[in-house]
Amino acid sequence: MFDLKMPLSDALAVSLIGILTVIILLAVIAGLILLVSKIIRSIEAAAAKKKPAVSAEAAMPAPAGVPMPSGMNQGELELIGTDEKTAAIIMAIVSDKSGIPLNRLSFKSIKLLEDE
Repeated sequence: MFDLKMPLSDALAVSLIGILTVIILLAVIAGLILLVSKIIRSIEAAAAKKKPAVSAEAAMPAPAGVPMPSGMNQGELELIGTDEKTAAIIMAIVSDKSGIPLNRLSFKSIKLLEDE
């Protein structure tokens, strides 16, 4: 019927052309991605310039390190499988590491996890 035999030199040439075609198309796609990225960045930069400048004081939130008035806290705490002393130590460590006063933190629950 059909003679599908091809000499080795022709097979290598066809393979090389196929590989080069794929590499060239990948390079074109990468170039298009870079071009679209630069266009989007320039549009975002132009949009950012149009926005009014916000003063540094207005942009900064109120400091979280200000304690609440004495006797006030953020809510209730549920202890699951732990005692109050351990929960207090955990809350103190979290408060110390985060720099947020303890009465500004809101703990929902503290649960003891068993080691397996």
